[in-house]
Amino acid sequence: MAKRWDGRPYRRLTAEVRRLGDPCWLCGHDIDLTLDPRSPWSFTVDHVTPLSRGGDLLDPANARSAHRRCNSSKGNRVTPRAVGPTSRRW
Repeated sequence: MAKRWDGRPYRRLTAEVRRLGDPCWLCGHDIDLTLDPRSPWSFTVDHVTPLSRGGDLLDPANARSAHRRCNSSKGNRVTPRAVGPTSRRW
């Protein structure tokens, strides 16, 4: 049986990751949980090992908080794209 994105176990995992309140694991900035889900800066769950590369949809160890934009730019890479040195002033 295929695992589903719209099932109760996935919604539970998303709620658990969201409840942690962690910053985006890709850029390090805080995530505003009040934003509309369609906003590029809204909360999403990113899978460290992409599902297309064998990652588990429901494994909490594979799930991290991310901005929608950061998650989309990562694509199905296992490691985030290097963006060069960042300022410590953020």
